[in-house]
Amino acid sequence: MPEPDSTGTERNTAGPGTTPGSPSASGVAPSAASAPPARPVPSVPGGLTPKSAAVWVLVALIGAVGWGVLALSRGEEISAAWLLAAALGSYAIGYRFYARFIANRVLKVDKTRATPAERLDNGVDFHPTDRRVLFGHHFAAVAGAGPLVGPVLASQMGYLPGTIWIVTGVIFAGAVQDMVTLFFSTRRNGRSLGQMARDEIGPIGGAAALVAVFAIMIILLAVLALVIVNALADSPWGVFSIGMTIPIALFMGFYLRVLRPGRITEVSAIGVALLLLAIIAGGWVAESSLADVFTLEKETLVIWMIGYGFLASVLPVWMLLAPRDYLSTFMKIGTIALLAVGVVIAMPTLKMPAVTDFASGGNGPVFAGSMFPFVFITIACGALSGFHALVSSGTTPKMIQKETQVRVIGYGAMLTESFVAVMAVIAACIIEPGLFFAVNSPAGVVGTTVEAASQAVGHFGFAISPETLAQAAKDVEETSLLSRTGGAPTFALGMSEIFSSVVGGASLKAFWYHFAIMFEALFILTTVDAGTRVGRFMLQDTLGNVHKSFKDVSWKPGVWFASAIVVGGWGYFLWVGVKDPLGGINQLFPLFGIANQLLAAVALAVCTVLLVKSGRLKWAWVTGVPLAWDVAVTLTASWQKVFSSDVAVGFFARRDLYQDAIDAGKVLKPAKNMDEMHTVVTNATVDGVLSVLFAVLIVIVLLDAARTCLAAVRDPGSVTLSEVPWTESRIVAPAGLVPTAEERAELAAAGLDSGGGRAKEPAAS
Repeated sequence: MPEPDSTGTERNTAGPGTTPGSPSASGVAPSAASAPPARPVPSVPGGLTPKSAAVWVLVALIGAVGWGVLALSRGEEISAAWLLAAALGSYAIGYRFYARFIANRVLKVDKTRATPAERLDNGVDFHPTDRRVLFGHHFAAVAGAGPLVGPVLASQMGYLPGTIWIVTGVIFAGAVQDMVTLFFSTRRNGRSLGQMARDEIGPIGGAAALVAVFAIMIILLAVLALVIVNALADSPWGVFSIGMTIPIALFMGFYLRVLRPGRITEVSAIGVALLLLAIIAGGWVAESSLADVFTLEKETLVIWMIGYGFLASVLPVWMLLAPRDYLSTFMKIGTIALLAVGVVIAMPTLKMPAVTDFASGGNGPVFAGSMFPFVFITIACGALSGFHALVSSGTTPKMIQKETQVRVIGYGAMLTESFVAVMAVIAACIIEPGLFFAVNSPAGVVGTTVEAASQAVGHFGFAISPETLAQAAKDVEETSLLSRTGGAPTFALGMSEIFSSVVGGASLKAFWYHFAIMFEALFILTTVDAGTRVGRFMLQDTLGNVHKSFKDVSWKPGVWFASAIVVGGWGYFLWVGVKDPLGGINQLFPLFGIANQLLAAVALAVCTVLLVKSGRLKWAWVTGVPLAWDVAVTLTASWQKVFSSDVAVGFFARRDLYQDAIDAGKVLKPAKNMDEMHTVVTNATVDGVLSVLFAVLIVIVLLDAARTCLAAVRDPGSVTLSEVPWTESRIVAPAGLVPTAEERAELAAAGLDSGGGRAKEPAAS
């Protein structure tokens, strides 16, 4: 067992991935001793049998053919199914080989090592959770607005740039960040990202990281909450259906905890049935006399969301948060899977060009800026997201049963989210480009009538008649689709197009459109509740540096105080934003993409430092390369947002334009009067200053991280780690969603079902 120094940290005297006195990473679980020996099977390099090798060659060919068709198309419309093939083939190869390499060779995950959930189990925040439920929680927590909205907006540059970044970015950057952060946080009692930065990088870089991470997190949560409020306002169907997921989740939590512990399949079937009933009943409610009860204004929704966020943060994790996220995952993944099946059946063509002129011109009507760096900033969560690192160092490491599960939960959940982003690209690009730009361009660009929009879109190079625009709105029972910016309505349009082609035809297009809007709101709400709890952990870790009681994240006074501060922070910006179209979170909305990617830079920097300090220098490129790319992209975007002379891009250029207009007594759109002109100037100034502040804080973190890495390489003996000592695990559980033959034998020997659990007999020697 390693000897702690005076600060309670361990000296790095162990080899990579191990602690002195612990079994090797390849050691078997205690119960495996009684398992029958496996029959030797001929294999090829990489541990594959000839049969499995042939399967993986076929998978690789499918992906390669998909990419080939996408790359070689020259202006003709191609089937969206090829985009599916390229993505799914790449995901499968990435998960099977690259994720496995990182887990086994780089991290050396140890299934004999007890996780914080096992050692510190208190039934509130630390609680060993079935990997299937935890996968659902983690996926639901990280998959918010980003994978649905960002790829849609980025489609103004064509389907190819976004698709390439979504797929390659997640395999080599986003999923890697999530898995490695989860691993290192698990080895540190589930410490938050900011606290890990302080512990491992140093007080200067750590302090900068703590400030940057918390401030960015409040902005991200407020932005996500605003999307939900906009989606649910005046929607009785959505409010009822989503509201019912709360009592259903509470029932599932008590069912698993009290009534039928461990019956995952049983409670899943009940939960899904109740969820489908809630969705159907939502339609009934919307058409009944109860519609007025569930038709809520934006201000009312804000109050309910703040209250829900607080409760989700303080209640035991098994009671509401985990089961609700798990339940939501069925709808999320189920809907996306059915959408993919719909693409295969309907075979819609990609009507958007592979690359549009906006990719190089940087003058797109949806958002300004050239392909580099802004397509990467706009897509964000679909490929690489700093917010994910908060969850990977927040709720998930306090619930994971075994280290070996970081691959399926960290890497696998992120691949799943990336697939959502791919489906969003497909949904946006199968509709007519003229309709896409009419929906996603602001009213100041396309006007407020179908005639004006038709003419404006024609100037972009895409023709669409006023009659077609009017019919598109009529088909989904909307008065107008013009300037429905934000990406969500476009995704709903594409989704309704695909589903109606398979089921119901044009008569059900309106149903599928409104179902998609409700689906998106559900998608995002799970990020807000989990994010609030993560923010509470982060704030408690930070306050714990001042008052030690806060270090115990389940200490009741600290729980209530920190939760109130977090929901008060994002709730304030949300409330002001709902009341004032130019205030509150609307003021900070332009910072969302850059702030999120700057957060990813912090996470990747912390992971790189930990790889170096723990003796894994030769593997530091695993997180170092995506870190270098993320820094190059994000700091370039920050520079342009601060110093660009283009008023559509640069914050200070926009401030100067409106200030000059004020001096001349003129009113410019979107302002309607002189007071709003002053508000626009203030907003642009604040955004510019915060962009500079966030960039400076991240640079401080990076410089201090580089200093720490250099010191570790020069003098390995001086390195200390905040990693907790190795403790033998008594839990037996599979590493993946489906147990292997060896894992089934271990579970049977321990007297456990497929969910795993604590071994009932002492470990065999």
